[in-house]
Amino acid sequence: MPTGDVETYHRDGAWHNRIEGTGVTVPESYVTKHEAVEAGREMARQRKVEHIIRNENGQIGERTSYGHDPRGVKG
Repeated sequence: MPTGDVETYHRDGAWHNRIEGTGVTVPESYVTKHEAVEAGREMARQRKVEHIIRNENGQIGERTSYGHDPRGVKG
């Protein structure tokens, strides 16, 4: 993942958000995935980066780009 993308993930019984490649983990944790996704989505929108949402098992469940599309796909 490129530096600056926002990732929502599950660890130690709670949901968290972090900014990829910076070592920054948002200090708040969330009880539900929905709460964490909403907070992560807002961070990604403000930063104009991709939001990666992982399932509880760690696999990527969803990806959404908010203004920065790293691929130069024509068409």
